Amino acid sequence: MFADVAEIRTDSKHVAIYAEGWQSWSPVGTFALTDPPPQPKSPLERTMGFRPGKPPPRDAFQAEGLLAVVASEGPVRIFAAKEPHRDVPSIRIRDEHDRLVVSADGEIVETVFGGDLGHAFGEWADSVAPRRLRSIPTGWCSWYCYWQDVREDDVLANLAAIERLELPIDVVQIDDGYQATVGDWLERSPSFGPLARLAESIRAAGRIPGIWVTPFLVGARSKLVAEHPSWVVPGADAGFNWNQHLHVLDVSNAEAAEHLLHVFRILAGYGFAYFKLDFLYAGAIPGIDAYREGMRIVREATGEDAILLGCGAPLLPSIGLVDAMRIGPDIGPNTAQVQAAIDAGRSRAWMNGRLWTNDPDCLIVRQEVEERDRWADHVQACRGLVCSSDPLGELDEHGLALTRRLLEDASDSPLVGA
Repeated sequence: MFADVAEIRTDSKHVAIYAEGWQSWSPVGTFALTDPPPQPKSPLERTMGFRPGKPPPRDAFQAEGLLAVVASEGPVRIFAAKEPHRDVPSIRIRDEHDRLVVSADGEIVETVFGGDLGHAFGEWADSVAPRRLRSIPTGWCSWYCYWQDVREDDVLANLAAIERLELPIDVVQIDDGYQATVGDWLERSPSFGPLARLAESIRAAGRIPGIWVTPFLVGARSKLVAEHPSWVVPGADAGFNWNQHLHVLDVSNAEAAEHLLHVFRILAGYGFAYFKLDFLYAGAIPGIDAYREGMRIVREATGEDAILLGCGAPLLPSIGLVDAMRIGPDIGPNTAQVQAAIDAGRSRAWMNGRLWTNDPDCLIVRQEVEERDRWADHVQACRGLVCSSDPLGELDEHGLALTRRLLEDASDSPLVGA
C-alpha cells in the first residue's frame, strides 16, 4: 500500500527525476516529468528487467529504493530506503500541477544535499558504503565470442593468444555453455572435459580461473528438479530461457542450501576464484532476506578472497555482497545496444568505487561492432571493470590496439569514485 510521504512545491517544468531500477538490467535515468515512465514491453521483460510483484504505473515514475528530485535551482532531494540491505520500498512521484507528491510502500528517508546530482549520490553512497572495496583485475570472458557454443578448446586458444600477444589479462572466465543445463553446474557439457583440468591450465598460465553461474536459477529440464522437486520455491516464476521454464532454488530448504554450498565449494576447490553470478534477480523473488542468505552461502563457500561479480542483480540489496556489479543491459554489436549500455552506465557512474566496482559490460571491439571506438571510450571512461570478450587471435589491427590500450590503462589504474 502506497502512502504519500512528501510534497515539493515547485515548477515541474524545471525539475528532473532520477529513478533507480530494481536490478542491473532495469531501466534507469534522469527524466523530465513529461517523459513517459519506463514500461516493460513483454511479460518476459517484466520478469527479467523489472521488480516482481510491483508493476510500474503508467502515470507516475517508480523507483526501487532510490529516487532523486533535481531542481534547476535549489538543492537535490534524495528519497531512499532507510535500510537498503534489508528493505527496499518502491517510491513513486507524481505531478499535481503546483506540487510534486512522493509516495512509498515502506519506510524511506529524505535527505537534502547541496551541489549537483553526482555530489548528492556520492554523499548518500558514503552513508551506506560496504566495509571493503577493491579493484577488480582485468579479464577475458568467453560469452560474446562463442555464446553457449563455447568449447574447452576455445578457452585454451584464447589463453594461448593472451600469452602470444602479451596482453595484460589476469582473469580468464568461462561463461555459459560448460554446464549440462542451468542448475546442474557440476554436470558437464560434452564440449568440456573436467573443469578442474581447465582451471589448472588457466592457473598454469599465470591467470586467475573464472566461471559463470546462475546460483538461484534452476531449469525445468534439470536433473536437480527431476530428483529434488522440493528444492525449488513453489510457484516462483523466474522467466523462460534456454528453451525451458526457470525455477528458483529455495535456500530456506536446508537440503537445497547445503547443495548450493556444496556446488560453490567444489568450484572453488577446482581453483576458480572469480565468479560471474548471473540472473541474480531470481534469488530475490522470494524476498530480500532469501537473496541475502543465498549470497551469504555463496561467499561462505568461495571465501573472502574470491571475486564476486553480480549481474542481473537487485542493486540496493547487493550492497556489501559483491565486489563488482553490472550496471546496465547486455552490450551487443549494433548501435542501439551500444547506446542503451552507455546510457545506463552513465546514469550509474556514481556507484563506482563507492558501492562496488562498476561493470559496464565486456569490451567488444571486433569489426562487426558498429561503434566499437565509442564503446571502448565509454568502457575506459567508466574506470571500472575491463573484461575483453572478443576472440583475441582474430582481432584486426585496430581492434587489438583498442583492446591493448584499455587493458594497459586498467592494469595501472586504481579504483576511483565517479
